[in-house]
Amino acid sequence: MTGPDKKKLYPNENIKTVCYISNLPKRPNVEIGEYTYYSDNKKSPEKFYDNIEHHYEFLGDKLIIGKFCAIAEGVKFIMNGANHRMDGITTYPFNIFGGGWEKVTPAVEQLPFKGDTVIGNDVWIGQNVTIMPGVKVGDGAIIAANSTVVKNVKAYTIYGGNPAKFIKKRFSDEKIELLLKFKWWNWDEEKILNNLKILTSKDGLDHLIYD
Repeated sequence: MTGPDKKKLYPNENIKTVCYISNLPKRPNVEIGEYTYYSDNKKSPEKFYDNIEHHYEFLGDKLIIGKFCAIAEGVKFIMNGANHRMDGITTYPFNIFGGGWEKVTPAVEQLPFKGDTVIGNDVWIGQNVTIMPGVKVGDGAIIAANSTVVKNVKAYTIYGGNPAKFIKKRFSDEKIELLLKFKWWNWDEEKILNNLKILTSKDGLDHLIYD
C-alpha cells in the first residue's frame, strides 16, 4: 500500500463531497497538482471549475495550483477577465451592451492585467475565500475562511480578513527555509507513507533534520 489512488476522482468512494480536482477534465490555462482536493457539501465537488470566474482563454492568464492543497467550499478565483478599463473618466463597460456602444471596445492591452494566479503546494484555503487576479500564494500558507486575498501571501504564513492581512508565521524563518528545501510534496508515494507521522506531528521537522 502506498496511499490513496491519485488517479481517482473520488479517492474515498464513501466521501463524495471531496474529489481530487487534478482528475477533472482538463481546462485551458488551468494547472492543478496531484492530491489537491476540493470539498463541497452544497454541490458536487466536480463543479470546481464554476469557482473560476471571468477566465477567458484569449486573455491567456493561468490559474496554477500546486500539489496537496486543501480547498474548501465556496472558494472563488477571480481572473483577469473581471477587470474593467480604468484609465478613462468612467469604468463602465459600454461596449458589452451593443447598440453602437461597441465602438469603444478596449484593446486587450488597455485592460488591467495582473498576470497568472499561482497557489503553491500544501496550501489550505478556507471556506468562502476569494482570490483576486494575479495573486501568488506561497507553499504551506493558510488562508482563513471568508478572506479576500488581494496581495501576495508568503510561504508558511497565515492570512485572514477582508482584505486579507498577515496574521503570523507558522514556523521560524529557519524552519521555513528548511521546509522549502525539503519540498516533501515532491517525495514519492512510498516515502510519504513511511513519513506520515513525521509530516503530521508538531515536532516533525526536528525529526527530518536530526534523524
